[in-house]
Amino acid sequence: METNTTTQAAPAAVHPSTASLAVANCFLVVDDHDKALEFYRDVLGFTVTNDVTQGDYRWLSVSPPAQPELEVVIQSVGIYPGSSDDDRAAMDTLLAKGLMSSLILRVDDVDALFEHVAASGVAEILQEPADQFYGVRDCAFRDPAGNMIRVKSPLKGA
Repeated sequence: METNTTTQAAPAAVHPSTASLAVANCFLVVDDHDKALEFYRDVLGFTVTNDVTQGDYRWLSVSPPAQPELEVVIQSVGIYPGSSDDDRAAMDTLLAKGLMSSLILRVDDVDALFEHVAASGVAEILQEPADQFYGVRDCAFRDPAGNMIRVKSPLKGA
């Protein structure tokens, strides 16, 4: 069995201005906000913290149950300032292929979550739960827009 070793450098001194840094938002692109809402709110149990429409664009902010301070922003294709019609078409193509965004979540029981998501019939299953050599048990699926979602939990004893 191959062993994965990581060299860890001594932590850099924390500057007072960076001591409170934390991830506040991450972004996913979708082509159907209602389907995304059904998946993230109704299947994964995320809380909707914002639902905004401006012209042709809509974005939702949802937070996972165990991390209410983290917002996953679910936005329309092409919402980026300065994006052209060609840019939006390219993004649509990448989204359809499942190559736009991904999200990795952690949970206590990967198998139970996998069964719940699979039973919903809303997500495309990519990988059933499996133990990985790098110390996690994980599974993978695609949300209704094609974004890859991986879910992991540490292997017992790892």
